[in-house]
Amino acid sequence: MDKWVLIDGNSIIYRAFFAMPQLTNSSGLHTNAVYGFTTMLLKLLEEEKPTHMLVAFDAGKVTFRHEGYAEYKGGREKTPPELSEQFPVLKELLRSFGIAQYELSGFEADDIIGTLSRIADESGIETVVVSGDKDMLQLASDHVTIALTRKGVTDVERYDPAQIQERYGLTPLQIIDLKGLMGDTSDNIPGIPGVGEKTALKLLHEFGSVEGVLANTSEIKGKMKEKVEAHQEDALMSKKLATIYREVPLENKADELVYNGYDGAVLGDMFRKLEFKSLIERLDLPEAGGAAADADLAEANYAVMAAGDLTADALSALLANSESFYLEAIGDNPHQAKVIGLAVASGDRIAVLSYDDLMGGKLSTPIRSWLEDAKAPKKGYDLHKAELALSWLGIELRGVTFDALLAAYLLDPTETSQTLAALIQRHRLAAIQTDETVYGKGAKFQVPGAEVLAAHLAAKADAVRRLVPLLTEELEKGHMSKLCYELEQPLAVVLAGMEKQGIKVNADVLQDLGAELEKNVAQYMSDIYAHAGMEFNINSPRQLGEVLFEKLGLPAWKKTKTGYSTDAEVLEKLEPYHEIVKLILHYRQLAKLQSTYVEGLLKEIRRDTGKVHTFYRQTIAATGRLSSQFPNLQNIPIRLEEGRRIRKAFVPSEPGWHILAADYSQIELRVLAHISGDEKMKQAFIDDTDIHTKTAMDVFGVTADQVDANMRRQAKAVNFGIVYGISGFGLANNLGIARKDAEMFIAQYFEVFQGVRAYMDNIVAQARNDGYVTTLLERRRYLPDIKASNFNLRSFAERTAMNTPIQGTAADIIKLAMVNMDKELRERGLRSRMLLQVHDELVFEVPAEELELMKTLLPQVMEGALKLDVPLKADVSYGDNWYEAK
Repeated sequence: MDKWVLIDGNSIIYRAFFAMPQLTNSSGLHTNAVYGFTTMLLKLLEEEKPTHMLVAFDAGKVTFRHEGYAEYKGGREKTPPELSEQFPVLKELLRSFGIAQYELSGFEADDIIGTLSRIADESGIETVVVSGDKDMLQLASDHVTIALTRKGVTDVERYDPAQIQERYGLTPLQIIDLKGLMGDTSDNIPGIPGVGEKTALKLLHEFGSVEGVLANTSEIKGKMKEKVEAHQEDALMSKKLATIYREVPLENKADELVYNGYDGAVLGDMFRKLEFKSLIERLDLPEAGGAAADADLAEANYAVMAAGDLTADALSALLANSESFYLEAIGDNPHQAKVIGLAVASGDRIAVLSYDDLMGGKLSTPIRSWLEDAKAPKKGYDLHKAELALSWLGIELRGVTFDALLAAYLLDPTETSQTLAALIQRHRLAAIQTDETVYGKGAKFQVPGAEVLAAHLAAKADAVRRLVPLLTEELEKGHMSKLCYELEQPLAVVLAGMEKQGIKVNADVLQDLGAELEKNVAQYMSDIYAHAGMEFNINSPRQLGEVLFEKLGLPAWKKTKTGYSTDAEVLEKLEPYHEIVKLILHYRQLAKLQSTYVEGLLKEIRRDTGKVHTFYRQTIAATGRLSSQFPNLQNIPIRLEEGRRIRKAFVPSEPGWHILAADYSQIELRVLAHISGDEKMKQAFIDDTDIHTKTAMDVFGVTADQVDANMRRQAKAVNFGIVYGISGFGLANNLGIARKDAEMFIAQYFEVFQGVRAYMDNIVAQARNDGYVTTLLERRRYLPDIKASNFNLRSFAERTAMNTPIQGTAADIIKLAMVNMDKELRERGLRSRMLLQVHDELVFEVPAEELELMKTLLPQVMEGALKLDVPLKADVSYGDNWYEAK
């Protein structure tokens, strides 16, 4: 039996945007609305099992309703760009799901759904209409159920005619009369002033319709009678505006609604692009590259040689002419990854060795000697991870000359899947099996037998062999060979050295801090209970919501599917209303410090070294920034003093040594000044003037002594916001000001810094011409949507074009400093060690006798990493721990 599901696309994506926290993927695309919409879709598919499905959208701002009432929907604020950019993404997602979508000029999504629901109703087809708009209730019938989102986007209230009667005492069609009387501020429908839902329902229960009310004004008493008589035209017009048009010319659109389910590979690729990892796992979608590729380039043709087929001399001869190398280490954390084998390709022969072969036996000596020989060139895949995994086995990987993963990342940093299977598919080479196919996934994961494993490792080594010349050529064409060979590959070696070295953590300091935090958390709990007048589970959003909004009567800003929302955004808005809110916010911060950072770091300390060994990933951020994992040492919160004190636990690994740290001052703004050539901004840095004070002076037209803390705060928000392409909506949220004021502030900023405005215009024009933008070191980011006809896609690409050269160049500069500093340490024979990179900061441990030299050398190297038109500035400090070094 057929079942139709019709979704009001505009309504649901709006609700999802404001219900979900702000989310972006690694390329900077906002995804929160699309994520919320997707969770709703998945629930609908699971619960409704539709045979036909459609998502309807508004086609534009002007509909037939504007012909009779130009102010229709006139009170709405402009859609935030953070939401606008997600509309084309949602439509692409729907195509990945195989779900029909439709919009028609001059009509709203409501009208399309109204027409289709009428067609379904007349045919006796069970239909569910999903929307956040109460107007849709007028469509309810014996066959049409309205599902109204009420808590977030996944929880809905269902209405058929009986439930509408029970809730409102009305028939579905009387919902139009309800809107006619009370109006709708969201659509700028006037109704009758002073008539709310309660009064409108009372009038309709007595008189039946708008027309019935107007015909019986003599029976209405007092001022209400005057209002009704004075606004008869408004009431009739409002009823007309609220009426969904159900005769849209759809030309047999119903035939196009058939839903046959989604293709897991197609949907998986879309989820990977959006970085919806949890949804990929939830639906158990296949890895990228799972489909067979067209084998119209180098075919796989080789012989696999296992340990039993090789003598030590034969292996040595093969290694001497190796073309590619692949090490299989199972596990995301390279410091804990389990090496299960490796393969080395030379021509049409591939030697495959097991973990046991590597660790002992006749072939151990030649393979280990080759791995550690710096003069033996090695071309492989993810050799940064391989170096770390081998180091914990006592083997040092040296002589890396090409890493296919790094090359692929540089060629397209926005590609979410850089597995060998995916790379092979994109380059149209003979396909290889995915890891998921060979090993299984999740609870089903297991290492296969020796023969199957050998074939898989050989295929990977051969894949690397076939990819190397193609990737090498692409790097040369893209002018990124220097970036690869002189920055990223040397940096991988530097990072591996830092990671293997690790940083010592004083567990006693962490435990003492943890005990203090635990005591403080308990005190906050006690204070919260005192203000609430009762004990409850503060960590339960439901119980907390009941205390705040029902017992204490605070205003409820929004709800989730489980009840009242008590997220940070809501609590920050509530802070002025009651002292308990500030206590709850501080309680949460301290509790998170205790659980995530104190207890979390204690678990990460290796017993054999007394250190934590993070892992820096080079191939994640599209801007070129590094990301830290296992543990993430770039994310320790330092806004709270208690958070900063966590750094006290990070200490030198040698007695009498010091922790030395240096960080770049306002590096992205200095890069912006150089790239834009804006004279005012350049001069501020050349004169070593505080850039935020200078910005406030110029934008507000005041002298330096007239700049107050709030002016500087606003100037700082705009300065850094400009780098990240901030909108009026985003700036307003950051500063807690009206959106129009934020937009005015940005306009004033560009009026002052006209060089910055010119840069942004010029870089967009250049990107439109070239199809990409680059950093000062030629790091490239392609922008396929820069010429898109869709405004939202194009706008996002334009903002990316503006900020990528700035953020990317800043990332390149600190990477250069790391490579140059490592070279200085080695050439000078210094014992000082580079330990951490945290955003724009480098952290070292330094022996006492080298401290004075390092205090001079480190900022000198950092400030000289790249010549700009404005000086780079690095502030250096030191102490007995990382806290004192800041």
